[in-house]
Amino acid sequence: MTAQRPTRTPARPAEPHTPRSTVPQQHPRTRRRARASGLFAAGLVIAGVLAACGDASGDVDAEPAANASDATQSVVTVGALSNGSAQETKATVTRDDSIRAEAPAAVRDKGSLVIGLGLLPSGAPPLGFVGTDQKTLTGSEPDLGRLVAGVLGLKPVVDNATWDNLFVGIDSGRTDLGFSNITDTEQRKEKYDFACYRQDNLGFEVLKSRLVRLHRRPRGAGGQDRRRRRRDQPGEDPAGVAHQAQQEGKTLTVKYFADQNATYLALASGKIDAYFAPNPSIVYHATQTASTPNPTKAAGTFSGAGQSLQGLICATSKKDSGLAKPVADAINSLIDGGQYQQWLTAWHLEAEAVKSSEVNPPGLPVTRLVTLTSMQHSTSGGRR
Repeated sequence: MTAQRPTRTPARPAEPHTPRSTVPQQHPRTRRRARASGLFAAGLVIAGVLAACGDASGDVDAEPAANASDATQSVVTVGALSNGSAQETKATVTRDDSIRAEAPAAVRDKGSLVIGLGLLPSGAPPLGFVGTDQKTLTGSEPDLGRLVAGVLGLKPVVDNATWDNLFVGIDSGRTDLGFSNITDTEQRKEKYDFACYRQDNLGFEVLKSRLVRLHRRPRGAGGQDRRRRRRDQPGEDPAGVAHQAQQEGKTLTVKYFADQNATYLALASGKIDAYFAPNPSIVYHATQTASTPNPTKAAGTFSGAGQSLQGLICATSKKDSGLAKPVADAINSLIDGGQYQQWLTAWHLEAEAVKSSEVNPPGLPVTRLVTLTSMQHSTSGGRR
């Protein structure tokens, strides 16, 4: 998940980047499905964005040397070049040789960890976007990848692509790990392994002047009821919300837009009533618009796995590649060492913390994926 919002938006990439992978049976859009409650207004129009976000393959290397296999410590600048989107923080990471030894020999031997993002074409702050130098990828997702690389004593190499081509890279072995707000689903486990690092929460964004409030009280981690807070990256599922509204006799139209800018223009002009997206992006953007003529607000939050299960955002590797366990152990090392909390705080994601990283925990069930995928095709003209 989980990610993660003053008036300037981060710089956009001047040119597109590498590809992300088409995974037909996964329907990335099915990865988050939050069902809406009976508080939907009749005739409400909700927008989801089809593309993921990001920029070219610029990187912020750790200092002095997360790129050198003989370096025992590295300093990762969390929130670098973020134009105020994050509280820039220096996190010192110590290489853990016992965890490093768990990683596949091929990864250790090449001395680098290729961190895949699926954020082209436009970026999705705070999850991933181009920094103020107009080339470096910054954001919560690449920063955690850099921290994990530090624990493994590997050089972080950030590779950005479209959502589909992210998975192509993982499938081909070109990309070691996907750090791109990827939800844990049972269907994805047929091809991938997961090491989870953040709660997966979705939300609705509306104009502050509107009285719309959409919410459900999902059963969260620990069995406690709570209200949780997307720019829609593939995997978010407005169609599931539409289906729920239809069952309740409400009229709800789902519209998809090619990128985030188009969605926000539609929201500001009144063409749509709400924007369904990852909670971190909703909170970030509402903060960014606070002093503008059209301020927005969060209008309801949901677990990305539905009412009965807390969704999780995970580092994603090719199935049986041998990376999931060392990555989960590296994340747990960061949790124990305090760097994980530094990362969350820097990107204002404290509400989406997990107590520990697990390998392949229960994810969004396949049965729900099948139902919602069918609904998506009927509401979005076949787009996934």
